[in-house]
Formats: sequence, C-alpha cells, structure tokens
Amino acid sequence: MNAAQRREAIQERLSGATAPVSASTLAAQLGVSRQIVVGDVALLRAGGAQIDATPRGYQLHPAEKGYTGILACVHSTEDEMRTELYTIVDQGGVVVDVAVENSLYGELRGNLNLASRYDVDNFIQQAKDTPEALLSRMTGGVHLHTLHCPDAESFDRIKKALEEKGIVYHRE
Repeated sequence: MNAAQRREAIQERLSGATAPVSASTLAAQLGVSRQIVVGDVALLRAGGAQIDATPRGYQLHPAEKGYTGILACVHSTEDEMRTELYTIVDQGGVVVDVAVENSLYGELRGNLNLASRYDVDNFIQQAKDTPEALLSRMTGGVHLHTLHCPDAESFDRIKKALEEKGIVYHRE
C-alpha cells in the first residue's frame, strides 16, 4: 500500500467509525507506525479534510446542523467541572472545544467533542491523571466552550441552567 492509498484508507476508516479512532489503532490496522498515521492525518487536514483530533482519537468533523454558540464559563474544582459538562450533555449539547486567552500565544484551543456522560467521565479521568494540562488552570478557571446544540432553544436552556449553577462567567 502506498502513501496515497494509506491516506484514503484512513479517511474510509474514519468515515465508517461511530467513535473517535486512535492513531495507534489506525497504525495497527494499516501496518505502519503511529507517527506515520499522525503525519498522514496532518497531510489530509492540510488538504482540506475535516478531521478533528480529540483526546480519544481522530474523527470526521460532524456536519454543521443545529446551532453552535460560545459560552464563557468559570469553575475551580473537579466537581464544578463535572457539573458544568454534565449539564451541557444532559441538555443535548456537545462540548466541541475549550479555549483560553494566553498573554503570549493568544487564544489556545483544545478539541473535546464531549457528547455524553461517558465522554465526560473519560475526560475527567484524563484530567485527574494530568491536572496540569487543563487549559483553564492558566486563567484561574475562566474559559470558553463552543457548544453544538440541536437548536438555539437548547443552547439557551443550557446557558440558563449553567447560570443558575453559577458557572457562566460574568465580568465584574
């Protein structure tokens, strides 16, 4: 299999996947190293393929249906983070990413794509294992989330629920 065929195979596997696929899994399936897969995905993305890199692996970017909005949030404990993320997914939202402002680099963004309590639980376990990696640690807990919702009413419902829990950030 040459490089072009391998990249086509990666796209086919991602298009048929119902969950993110890790680079290691793709490497094993294709008989190459993980680094080769990472390079191939980078080339595919540079060529316009809508591939998202999540903490659980690669996935094709979901079709842009529904409503997408951004919320500024703040929390300082793991329990507050769990409450925030559960509130979003329980109301039908997907936590697409997290972003923070950094004085040196500007906006830093991490893909999350959390759509269920299972996804949230896995993310929180990863955060426990590497707490220094949380972007919100750089900003005293203040961060932005891009949310993808079925409709604008769902987004408004999520925002209201988070406001009631004191998680929506309001500049004083």
